Formats: sequence, structure tokens, C-alpha cells
Amino acid sequence: MDKLSNMSVYVKVVEMGSFTAVANHLDSTVGNVSRAVSALENMLDARLLQRSTRRLSVTDAGRRFYERCTAILADVENAEAEASNSLLKPKGTLRVHCVPGLARQLVTGAILEYRREYPEVAVDLLLSQRMPNLLEDQLDVSILIARALPDSAYVSQKIGVSHCVLVASPDYLARHPAPVVPDDLAAHQCLLLGTVDYVRDQWQLKSKAGTATFTPAGPSLSVNDMDAMAVAVREGAGIGLLAGFSAIDDLRSGRLVRVLPDYHTYERNVYAVYTSRQFVDAKITRFIETLKARVGSQLAATAHALVGE
Repeated sequence: MDKLSNMSVYVKVVEMGSFTAVANHLDSTVGNVSRAVSALENMLDARLLQRSTRRLSVTDAGRRFYERCTAILADVENAEAEASNSLLKPKGTLRVHCVPGLARQLVTGAILEYRREYPEVAVDLLLSQRMPNLLEDQLDVSILIARALPDSAYVSQKIGVSHCVLVASPDYLARHPAPVVPDDLAAHQCLLLGTVDYVRDQWQLKSKAGTATFTPAGPSLSVNDMDAMAVAVREGAGIGLLAGFSAIDDLRSGRLVRVLPDYHTYERNVYAVYTSRQFVDAKITRFIETLKARVGSQLAATAHALVGE
């Protein structure tokens, strides 16, 4: 391996934290990965990684070298991209992760619009509740909903804001008088939504009059998917939380009714997350522009209609 190849391998080892993961990622062997790192250490006469049977840790010298390597490799990649025009013209395959409800309601439409504008880009869409490891899973962009993102080496851009509202079917409310204040929810069947960013058994609500925290009690239905919750609520199973973008059409058609209409959950941000690099491929930058224009405007319109924001 030449010096740049060894540096590239070393950067991946630091980011993935495992010789085995890097070997699988590169379709190579653990021995080749280890030799690339050892070659750099011999060249530098410095220990870059502390190795044990259970984990790897980066030394101070290794951390400084990693930062220099990422800058150098980004410059090389940027120069190659400029030569091939990939900074200017989206092409290739864009691999996207998205949380399921948002993907079905908004993001798939944005992808179709993006494909119409950039037909030379193929898009692979992966649906999952949990944020993946973009490097290990070889993903370009992750789209998720969170109050705040954990600290990481990734870059994020805010696409918009989402809220959940309490809803029920007309049939359910015909059989059970609608609650007037949050405490009245104790007399109702409350359907529980448990996702990465929502505590399953605690509803944190806010309104112009103040805030309220309600803990549903008693036997109920619990789901971890917004679409499954929508089905249960429409079938008259009880009162549940639905994201505004998931509930808005049913509310307008009368299939669902807003419960405690002055209340909604605290806002969650919709983020597009991608790996931290100086060079960002045109297929990624144009896709994020499409998300901001289409999904961002749809989220803003829904927030205005449901919570006045």
C-alpha cells in the first residue's frame, strides 16, 4: 500500500473503532488493515493506536495525525471530484436512511421530485427507527426527528420542525366524552407511542396556557411506529399521539378529531445528517436542497395549521 492508501485505512480505523469493521468495509483482511497502520507508525516512529484484545484507543499523536489525514484526504478527494465534475453534476447512487413515518408521508415524495430533476442519480431508501452508522452502513444521508442530536463527527442541517398532537376517531369520542383538561385523560384509553425520541409512557404537552405532563396508566396498546398508531386511532381504539404531518389529512377529512386542541408536544427538529467532510458530493448537496424546499415547506405549513407556529 502507498502512503495515501495507508492514511485512508487509518482514518477508517479511527472512525469505525475496529480493524474487523474496516476490513469488512474495504473487502480486505484484518492483517492488511493492521499492516497499513503499523507501516504508518514505523514511518512516523510514533504509536498511533493502543491495541488490546477488547478495544482500540487513539493516542494523542494518533488523534493529531487523524485530523491531518482527514484534511489531506479531503483535499485529494476534492481535487479528483473537480476533475471529474462530480461537485457540479449529481450522479451515481444516493443511499438514504429515514425514520419510517416521515419517509412514507413526506420524504418519498421529495425523493421522486429529486429523481425527476436529477435522473442520473439512483436512490436507495432505507427505513429504520434508529440512526445508523453512516460509515459502516455506507449511507450518504440520514433523515431523522429529534429534540437534539447527540455529539458526533457528523454534519447536520435542520430541515424543519415537527409536533405531535392528540387525536381520536369520531366513533371513540361518541362513546367517551372528550377530555376538557389534561387530567381528564386518566378516564380514557390512551395509546402509547414509543420511538427513539418519545418516552413511551409519558406525554409532555404544552399550550399557550402552560405545560402538562400526563402518565397514561392501565392496560393499553403500545406501538413504536407512527403508521401503526394512526391505524389504531382510526379504528377507535383510544386517544393517541400522532405527528402533525401524519395526522393532518385525516383531521381535514374528519376521519380523526383533535383532542385537547390547545395542546401539542414539544417541537422536534427534522435533521438531514451526513458524514463530516470538506468535500460533499453534489448528489448530497442537491438532495438536501430538495428536502429543505419541499419537506421543510410542508412541515412549516402543518405546524402553522395545527399549532400556530
